[in-house]
Amino acid sequence: MRARLLALVLLLLLAGCSSGGTRDDGRITLRFQSLAWQEESVEANRRLVKEWNAGHPDIRVEYVQGSWDSVHDQLLTAFEGGEAPDIIHDASDDLADFAYGGYLADLADLLPARLMSDIPRRSWETTTFGDGIYGVPFLQEPRVLIANATWLRESGVRIPTPERPWSWDEFRRITERLSGRGTYGVAWPLKEPVSATLNLSLSAGGQLFHRGPDGKVTVRFEAADQVVPRTIHDQANTDRSASPTTLGSGGSDTLPGFFGGRYAMVPLGFSYRQQIVQQAPKGFDWQVLPAPAGAGGPTQGVSPQTLSIAEDCPHKKEAARFLDFLLRPPNMVRLALGDWMLPTGTEALKDPALHRAKDGWATGTALAGHLRPAPAQSVRGYPEWKDKVATPAFQEYYSGAIGIGELRKRLEKDGNLVLARYQR
Repeated sequence: MRARLLALVLLLLLAGCSSGGTRDDGRITLRFQSLAWQEESVEANRRLVKEWNAGHPDIRVEYVQGSWDSVHDQLLTAFEGGEAPDIIHDASDDLADFAYGGYLADLADLLPARLMSDIPRRSWETTTFGDGIYGVPFLQEPRVLIANATWLRESGVRIPTPERPWSWDEFRRITERLSGRGTYGVAWPLKEPVSATLNLSLSAGGQLFHRGPDGKVTVRFEAADQVVPRTIHDQANTDRSASPTTLGSGGSDTLPGFFGGRYAMVPLGFSYRQQIVQQAPKGFDWQVLPAPAGAGGPTQGVSPQTLSIAEDCPHKKEAARFLDFLLRPPNMVRLALGDWMLPTGTEALKDPALHRAKDGWATGTALAGHLRPAPAQSVRGYPEWKDKVATPAFQEYYSGAIGIGELRKRLEKDGNLVLARYQR
C-alpha cells in the first residue's frame, strides 16, 4: 500500500514539473510564453490565443506573460529545471546556446511547407544552427532615423530616401550643420551599444565575426567594421554634433529631449514610432528616415523575434500546428501592427496597412528586403562576449576614454579568449 502511495506521489510530482501535458479528459494543454509588452501587442497575442482555443477545444493554449528583462537567464533556469514553456518567444540572437545545448526542438520536420516557403531564406538563416532550425523568425525591425521634420525642412538639407540614403560621411556633415547653441544634430542612445553598432556596420561592409574552415569563429575588427564606430565617436567627441549625455541612455530616454527641440534626429528601432505617436506634443512634426548607408548599401543586420518549441515539450506536433495558425499571413500582420514592427513573411509584407505613408510605415517596409542576419547570429558565447567584453569597450570608446586601437585590442584579444571557451 505504501509503495503504491509513493508511486502516486512521484507521478503527481512529475506531472507538476512538466511544461505541458494531457488532462484526464484527453485535452492537451500547451504553455505559450509571450514577451509582448506593448498594450496593442499583448492584446493581439491574447486575442489570437483565444481564437485558437475557440477552434481547437482538444488543444488548449495557455498564455503566459513573460518579459524581455533577463530572458536568457530566466529561460536557462527553466530549461535546467525542466519547467520551460512549450512554446517560447525570444530573439534569434539569443538562441544559439539554447540550440546547441539541446534545449530547443529542431523544427525542420515539424513546420508546414507553407510557412517554410513564405519566410525568406535569409530570415531562416537567423534561426539555423548546424543542420537544424530552432525557431521561426516572425517579426523584425530596421533601425531608422526619427527626425524633427520641421527642423530638417528649415535647414535645407537633402532628405534621404530608402532609394537614396545618406552616406555615413554625409550623415556626419549634416549632423554638424544642424548643431549649435546647446542643440545637437543627433542623439545616439547607446546604453546597449553592441547590437546597434554591429547591425549598422553591415551597411559599410563590416562583418567582425569570421568563421574559419574548422568552423571556429574569431573576431577581426577591420576597417569596414570601424566606419560606424568612428562616425559616432567623432560626432560625440570631435564635432560635438552628438549629445554626449545620451550615449549611456536607452531609446525612450531620448524622447523628451527630441520633443523639446534639443536633438534633430534620434536613431531608433522601427517600433519606437508607437511611443512617439503616444507621447509627441500636439503639432509636433516628425518623420522616419532610412539609416545611413556605406559600401554595402542600406543593408542592416537584424535579430528577428522568434517562436521556438522546447525539446521537452511532449506535444511538439500540436505546438507546431499552433505556430502555423499564429503565423498565417493575416495573423502575422496583426502581430506586426500590434508591435509596430515588420513581419518576415512575404505575403504579410504585401498588406496595404504596412505600406502607408502615415507614421513611416512605407519607409520601414521599403527597407525589409535589405535586412540580413545580425553578424553574431550563430556565434556561440555571444551573450558573454557582448556583456563582458564588447559593451564596456564600446561604451568607453564612445565616451572618448579610449582610442580606436584599444577598442580593437579588447574586441579581438579579450573577445577571442571568451569565444574560444565555447568552441573547444
